Amino acid sequence: QVQLVASGGGLVQAGGSLRLSCAASGSSFAIRTMGWYRQAPGKQRELVATMTTDGSTTYKNSVKGRFTISRDNAKNTVYLQMNSLKPEDTALYYCYARRTIVENPYWGQGTQVTVSS
Repeated sequence: QVQLVASGGGLVQAGGSLRLSCAASGSSFAIRTMGWYRQAPGKQRELVATMTTDGSTTYKNSVKGRFTISRDNAKNTVYLQMNSLKPEDTALYYCYARRTIVENPYWGQGTQVTVSS
């Protein structure tokens, strides 16, 4: 079993920045894909950004140029630097990890990001 512990959420004004971190434990090998999803009230959970061990990234279109995902493979830790935050970025952000393409993903407990206008 993989355990994910996320941190770094909070309240920030529009235009501000936050950095999320998520550390994975319980895996004996590197986790292929790690990243972040988010879910706003009344909406479905959506992909924000993911990154594989070889550095390939995927971003939601609306966060491109504002958010940057990075990871430390040796520590199985993923980061999300969020700049120029907008009120529409307000959501519960979930850390995501998938060790291989055939395994089900693991989810963290969620960290709240609130952007005030």
